[in-house]
Amino acid sequence: MPTRIGEKVRRLRKREGWSGAELARRARMNASTISAIELGRAMPYDGQVAKLAAALGVALDELRGAA
Repeated sequence: MPTRIGEKVRRLRKREGWSGAELARRARMNASTISAIELGRAMPYDGQVAKLAAALGVALDELRGAA
């Protein structure tokens, strides 16, 4: 499951034309955390998913895979 959410984060980030550092800045997270999530090395906790969804302009359910 971490890979699936990571793949979605990466796809949405690239759709915006942002680097990992730019998404990290917009989500107020560490760039290394963004990288770990995208690579499936870390599973984001609920607060991180909310930050990522807000920064990427998508619903939480879309990012989690429920939509």
